[in-house]
Amino acid sequence: MQSAVIYARYSSDAQTEQSIEGQLRVCNEYAKKNNYLIVDTYIDRAVTGTTDNRVAFQKMIKDSYKKQWSAVIVYKLDRFSRNKYEMAMHKKTLKDNGIKVVSATEFVPDTPEGIIFESMLEGYAEYYSAELSQKIRRGNNESRRKGNLTGGIIPYGYKNVNKKAVIVPEHADVVRYIYSQYSAGVFVKDIIADLSAKGIFYYGKPFVQNTIYKILKNERYSGIYRFNGEVFDNIYPQIVPTEIFEKVRKKVNENRYGKKSLEVDFLLRHNVIYANGQYKINKAAKFNESIKP
Repeated sequence: MQSAVIYARYSSDAQTEQSIEGQLRVCNEYAKKNNYLIVDTYIDRAVTGTTDNRVAFQKMIKDSYKKQWSAVIVYKLDRFSRNKYEMAMHKKTLKDNGIKVVSATEFVPDTPEGIIFESMLEGYAEYYSAELSQKIRRGNNESRRKGNLTGGIIPYGYKNVNKKAVIVPEHADVVRYIYSQYSAGVFVKDIIADLSAKGIFYYGKPFVQNTIYKILKNERYSGIYRFNGEVFDNIYPQIVPTEIFEKVRKKVNENRYGKKSLEVDFLLRHNVIYANGQYKINKAAKFNESIKP
């Protein structure tokens, strides 16, 4: 009887633990019929097979160097990987350690023809993943064009109602207040102090500077959402008037680096150094012509 391990994986949170249970059941049945003794299992949950950045998978590869088992049993080859390059690379590592990858549901004959057939299965797995990703992107784009949300974090001031962004009135008033105060020249720290004094909080917690700046930079409040170079004006209802948003955006960008000029040429820059508690002339530096005696 040969020793073996089982590797099982499912791709997204939309799938359930039942997927893993089904894979393990089929793999254990295969092992019993083919005289394999299962000594361990490696399971990755809600992780794509297009990358090998999987905790259990990497542990399995690392453990293979101990050479304590002779096979990795998977439900299908696409559970092992959906990337032909990574599949070939890791199968080579396992092979060098005296271990083969075995599919419990796909019969791959141990013949030259089997090599071609296995390559076809691996290619199809990668093709399926790429095609599915393309379909999802196309579907999401169509949803956006219809004004629907397609996931992600909903900005403060909105809520998701049946895949539509709907304004939360009391939060929208806070957003407008933040924009009006900042456009009038009020400092962010003072805006935060004023909100806290009024008992207005960000989801139960005091506003902080990063949160305020994120709100001030979020173009969705002006009714515009950009994704992959495409502009959508039908997803987020406008909370902040366009002219106010543009004024604030310009002000935020101007204040990004403060008011110090980057063009100032300090006379003693690089010419004076501080060492051993004293300021000294840096003899290694080229002395500024304008301060030579």
